[in-house]
Amino acid sequence: MTRPDDPALVHHYRQLLARHGDDARAVQYADAETQQARFAVLAAVGDPLTSVLDVGCGLAHLCDWLRAQGWRGRYLGVDQVPEFVERANARLADDPLAEVRLGTATGPLPDGCDFVLLSGVFNNAMADNEGFMRATLRAMWAAAAKGIAFNAMSTHVDWRDPELWYADPAEVLAFCKAGLGGHPVLIHDYVTRPGGFPYEFAVHLRKAPRLPGWPGPGGS
Repeated sequence: MTRPDDPALVHHYRQLLARHGDDARAVQYADAETQQARFAVLAAVGDPLTSVLDVGCGLAHLCDWLRAQGWRGRYLGVDQVPEFVERANARLADDPLAEVRLGTATGPLPDGCDFVLLSGVFNNAMADNEGFMRATLRAMWAAAAKGIAFNAMSTHVDWRDPELWYADPAEVLAFCKAGLGGHPVLIHDYVTRPGGFPYEFAVHLRKAPRLPGWPGPGGS
């Protein structure tokens, strides 16, 4: 079992990058189509999406996809693999509203973006997946001005890959509500390719608007 900051995990992604280059498979997706299907689910958290912090951004393919949809907001990516950061920034060099920085998912994460998104980061089995997820979600929630969106593999499957981690969607939703707050929405009916099975889930969690006269959490 690895840890989120384990050099072995960074080495794993370096090997994928060396094998596949600037491709969805370098960040452990089956292909670009399934990668982009997940992006579409996560991006729906914001209408409009405005500015985005992409946690565990890999090669910043989310930025490419958003730009292809006509999005012109600010994009900031964070990843712990130096080669991903270097490759992504080289490709985004002509985009003045996009950059990628070296950093870890558990933070502290840079603030200044309305929405914080994460795709695929919770999938690898490690020593304390639940602790890693909760620490990451807390960091994302602290950094976001308006809300967060993320995905994970679901325990509601009939087969599991021993190298992947599967989260109970009900438990994740309960943590989001009790541990973070806001308005969580569980999405467990999407598929990543036509005719597929919904073996994963996503959560949209938006911050509650502050109403005039409302004291906020802990007030009276």
